[in-house]
Amino acid sequence: MNAAKKLCGVLCALTMVSGTEAAINRQNVRQYAATLDNSAWSVKTATALRCELVHAIPQFGEARFVSTANKESNLLFQLKMQRQPDGYSLAEVLSVPPSWRAGEQAKALADLKLLKQFDGDLPKQQAWTMLTELEQGFSPTFYFDDWHSPFDKIAAQLNPIHFGMPYQQFSTCMAGLLRFNFDDIALTVLNYQSNSDALTRESEARLYQIAEYLKHDKAIASVDIDTYTDSYGGRWINDELSRKRAKALKAFLVTAGIDEKVIRTEGFGEKRHVAPNDTSRGRATNRRAVVQLMRSEAPRL
Repeated sequence: MNAAKKLCGVLCALTMVSGTEAAINRQNVRQYAATLDNSAWSVKTATALRCELVHAIPQFGEARFVSTANKESNLLFQLKMQRQPDGYSLAEVLSVPPSWRAGEQAKALADLKLLKQFDGDLPKQQAWTMLTELEQGFSPTFYFDDWHSPFDKIAAQLNPIHFGMPYQQFSTCMAGLLRFNFDDIALTVLNYQSNSDALTRESEARLYQIAEYLKHDKAIASVDIDTYTDSYGGRWINDELSRKRAKALKAFLVTAGIDEKVIRTEGFGEKRHVAPNDTSRGRATNRRAVVQLMRSEAPRL
């Protein structure tokens, strides 16, 4: 009888230990993910300046893949959280296999820095890896300690269901991005042919580049155009020539879609030269227009 009681005690203790270990392993992981029915991906922005692929994570926030107009191809992943971090930590990013690939291990993709009162982001290489994993049916998942509870962990997951078509649209948008951005054209110096309001070939190409950008950016608040000449000819003639150049540039930009009310022009003639006028190279440098653009808002990240 005593032996039976002792055996029962051991078995009960083992059962309790096993249950405790299971509870520790679960550790109150709060999981956030879209279900099969409500998983949605969409291309939120698709312009020549910005492409944005968005996925909602119910009750948590949303995931964004963003690419913008630039000289070099770029991609950024952003994890937008309804409740931003209240401290500093790391989130482990794992690629979790789908149920039909039973036995396959999750892959470690990256560590996401969580900064107090900021959303998280990952750079180009990790962002591309996440897109590739999603394309293959895997679920990039973010694991981190809950900053509001010492007993909980959080798992925020991206669901690959309905990912395919929006991803194709996002890829098409990226292929159409301009290969320059606002900073590249915000301050531009154009040069003219001698004694003419015709631009040099290089400057004409640059002006068309500005016009192409202005077709897509509707946040341009002001355009300042200052034109100058070399000292060849009389002062009055040069004053008139600089005004003619400024007028022609304004007309071109209005045709490109800029409201003429935001365009300010001024011709300075041969004043304010930036190079000596006693050489052909110096005079070519002085025959110029300076075009400066200002936006009403900063470009989004």
